[in-house]
Amino acid sequence: MSSEKFIKNKTALITLIAACVVVLISLGVRQTFGLFFMDFKNDLNISTTQFGLAIGIQMLLWGLTGPIFGAIADKYGGHKAICLAFIFYILGIYFLFSGPNTGIFFQLNLGILVGIGLGGTAISIPMSIVGKHFPLSNRTIAMSIVTAVGSLGYFISPFYTSYSLIKNGWVDTLFVFMVFLFIGFIVAFFVRSPSLAQTIEKPNDQSTFDALKEAIKNKSYILLVAGFFVCGFHITLVGTHVPKYVIDRGLESWTAAAILSLIGLFNIFGSLLSGYLSIKISKKIILSSIYALRGVSIIFFIFLPASNINAFIFGASFGFLWLSTVPATSGIVAHIFGTKYLGVLYGIVFLSHQVGSFFGAFLGGLFHDLYGSYDYAWYLAIALSVFAAIIHIPIKEQAVLRLKTE
Repeated sequence: MSSEKFIKNKTALITLIAACVVVLISLGVRQTFGLFFMDFKNDLNISTTQFGLAIGIQMLLWGLTGPIFGAIADKYGGHKAICLAFIFYILGIYFLFSGPNTGIFFQLNLGILVGIGLGGTAISIPMSIVGKHFPLSNRTIAMSIVTAVGSLGYFISPFYTSYSLIKNGWVDTLFVFMVFLFIGFIVAFFVRSPSLAQTIEKPNDQSTFDALKEAIKNKSYILLVAGFFVCGFHITLVGTHVPKYVIDRGLESWTAAAILSLIGLFNIFGSLLSGYLSIKISKKIILSSIYALRGVSIIFFIFLPASNINAFIFGASFGFLWLSTVPATSGIVAHIFGTKYLGVLYGIVFLSHQVGSFFGAFLGGLFHDLYGSYDYAWYLAIALSVFAAIIHIPIKEQAVLRLKTE
């Protein structure tokens, strides 16, 4: 092995490890917010609708700022974009437990500041930077590793949060989260975009605007954008409202924490399997199957009698499908358009995901307050599963002509 190739592989490995740590911390903190609801309700007088709105705003800002942080990462380097985002994330958590945190300030802290922070620290930006370091033959596997390690945060953090809320209270729990976010800020300095010498694709003179125009005219890209809306609706409806849903059905609060942890645990296996299968079979078939199976999982969850066993089965099954859409979706984007503007282009796809997340969080809370249950939110989630399963079938997994002629 030449020294030059070793350096490239070493840089890719360091970037992969650092990106995994960043996503582990960012998503680990994010996954627990639903467990804080009762404390927010009792101490801050936050209603279900207000909480759902805050999470909805958070998801929307996460998506809206994703392409912006993607553009910063593509032009100035991934570490700069992620570190900047961590500053917003840290401030949002800090003010949530130590500053004005009721009414409009609750929406500002948990909704806007945390949402902006997630835009640059969660899945899309770290993963897109990792994708630039790896060739097509193993790119989706590298991306799936980032997603899987992020899932480890999903698995660990609900258990810790559930324990800490009882033992230490919500203020001290959020303080610990802020410390971990600061650690993530430091680690983010190692999530480096490849230099020109390390770039694995031929350079092209496309501008960001040209890349966006090319993508918008591509039917397959538009279908991916539409499909990822459904993914966002699903996971945010579940992550935000399942804790209260299981309590409404007569189960204990620890069951909710167990569901969220099982989602994180089984998402590790689902993400890795998705990344592996994405280099073996059609990515669009993988995506279509995932969305169809999500609908089946929800149907069994809401129509079977409420019990811990059924709740755990739902956590495991839905967790297996949780972020397994990400490697296949980002892999299609990279395959069609290349990796130069992967941060921006996947950021737009992820914006659609977060618009769906806004509606999943907000409509879940609104339906519950209007009708006294989450039934209509679940029915909508099932219908969207069918929609997403269908629209991925026409996608063409082919590189644009520009890449074929380079």
